[in-house]
Amino acid sequence: MILTSLELTPAAFEAGTGWAITPRGACNGERCVPLPDPGADRLDVAELASRIGMPLVHDAGHGLWALGPAAPEGRALLSAQAPELTLPDVEGRPFSLSSLRGRKVALVAWAPY
Repeated sequence: MILTSLELTPAAFEAGTGWAITPRGACNGERCVPLPDPGADRLDVAELASRIGMPLVHDAGHGLWALGPAAPEGRALLSAQAPELTLPDVEGRPFSLSSLRGRKVALVAWAPY
């Protein structure tokens, strides 16, 4: 979900994420996360992301925020920094992901199964 502000209405948050804001808190199916004020007319997206386990990244140059989907328990990345990874390039030479440090990188993975 791409955002221009870190404040949303409960309806906008639900439409963009599938998490309903109820008296019990933010709920997705049977999973509910308590909120400080579930009856508020505006939600603090940074607080919700932290409580639910949704990644939230900021592009200061464009004034945008990206809110990712909640990961299953214990599977969320704690930062947007990738671990060291070295694989052969198309010519068989080792290529380390860390050689791109400081640049924005998109990793695409594919498996035939």
